[in-house]
Amino acid sequence: MPNWFNRLRGGGLRSPDETKSHAGQGFVSIAQLSGANWTGRGFTSLAREGYQRNPIVYRCVRLIAEAATRVPLVARQDDQRLNAHPMLDLLARPNPHQSGSEMLEAVYAYLQTAGNAYLQAVFDGENVAGLYGLRPDRVRVIPGADGWPEAFSYTAGGRTQRLQQHGGPVGQVLHLTLFDPIDDHYGMAPIEAAQTSLDIHNAASAWNKALLDNAARPSGALVYSIDGGRLTPEQFDRLKTELEEGFAGAANAGRPMVLEGGLDWKSIALSPRDMDFIEAKNAAARDIALAFGVPPMLLGIPGDNTYSNLVEANRALWRQTVVPLVRRVAEELSGWLAPAFEGARLEANFDDVEALAEDRAAMWERIGNASFLSDTEKRKLLGLGGAQ
Repeated sequence: MPNWFNRLRGGGLRSPDETKSHAGQGFVSIAQLSGANWTGRGFTSLAREGYQRNPIVYRCVRLIAEAATRVPLVARQDDQRLNAHPMLDLLARPNPHQSGSEMLEAVYAYLQTAGNAYLQAVFDGENVAGLYGLRPDRVRVIPGADGWPEAFSYTAGGRTQRLQQHGGPVGQVLHLTLFDPIDDHYGMAPIEAAQTSLDIHNAASAWNKALLDNAARPSGALVYSIDGGRLTPEQFDRLKTELEEGFAGAANAGRPMVLEGGLDWKSIALSPRDMDFIEAKNAAARDIALAFGVPPMLLGIPGDNTYSNLVEANRALWRQTVVPLVRRVAEELSGWLAPAFEGARLEANFDDVEALAEDRAAMWERIGNASFLSDTEKRKLLGLGGAQ
C-alpha cells in the first residue's frame, strides 16, 4: 500500500525554527461535547421533526386517527336513532374535495400534532351547506371584550379572512382543543409533551447513521508525538483531507491505516456500546408512545410486554385513547351543528368495534339480567331508544 504520509512529509519534517507554532498542530481530529440541541416548540417544527421524520410519532398519529375514523357517528332526536338525517348527509360528504372520513381523520390527526383542530361551516341561507377543515397554523383566535373568541382569522395564499362566530345559523368555526393548563385559547398536543424523547430518538438515529457513514469508527485524534517536531499548516490540512477521503465512509469500511513517523491514532469518543444507543432509542420510543396513549407493544417496541397479548394491548388503546377522543369530537360537533338541524345530536356508535366486543357483550348481559329494569329502560341504557 502506498505510504501517503511520506508524500505529505516531502522528504522530512522541518525543524521547529523553520515554522510557526500553531496550537493543536500535533493532532488532526478531535471530538467536542456541546450543549443539547432541542427542536423548537411550534406546530411546524414539531410536525416536521415528529410526524415527518420520526417513525414512532408517525405511527402513533396514524394509529389513533385511523382507529377513530372507523367509528361511525349516528344521529339522535327525541331518544330515537335516525337512520337518515340531513346532518348525517352533511358529514358523509362535507365538501366537494373530501369525504367525511377524510375530514374527520384530519381532525383527529391535527389534535395529536397541533393540539387544535378547526372546521369551517359554509352557509346557504340559514342552512349549513358544507364543512371544511382548516390548517391549525393558519388560524388565529380573535378574542372579544369578555376574553372569549368572537372571531377567527384564517390566512392562506397571502389573503386573510375574518370568520365570525355570530350572525349565522351556527358559528363559522368549530375550534377543538386538547387541554393546555397555561393557554386560554389554544390546546396542547401530545407531541409537545414528548418533545424531549422525540429529540433523543431522532438524535440516536442520526448518530447511528453517522457511524454507518463513517465505517462505524468513533471520533478520535491522529497524534504526532516526536519531540520537537510539528506539522506545517499545509501538512496539517493535507493530512486531514487524506484521512477524510481515504478512511471515512462506508466505501472505506475495514480499510487498514498505515501509521509511521511518530503518528498514533487515539480514540477519544464514547463507543456505541458505552452509550447503548439502541436502548436509549427504545426508552425514548416508549416515552413517545406513552404521551400519545398508545401501548408500546402495538408499535413493535421491545422490552415492554405489559399486556399478555396483542388483543389486550389493542383493547387498551381503544379504552384509554380512542373512545374518549371520539366521544369528545362527537359531542363538540353535535353542540356546534344542532341549532341548524332542529336540535338533532350526534353520538359515536361503538357497537361494531371488534376490540370492544367483549366489553359490549358483558354490558348487554349485565343489563339484560337486571330484573328491576323494564324493557324500555334496558333499551335506553343500551342506546336503542324506547320500546318498539
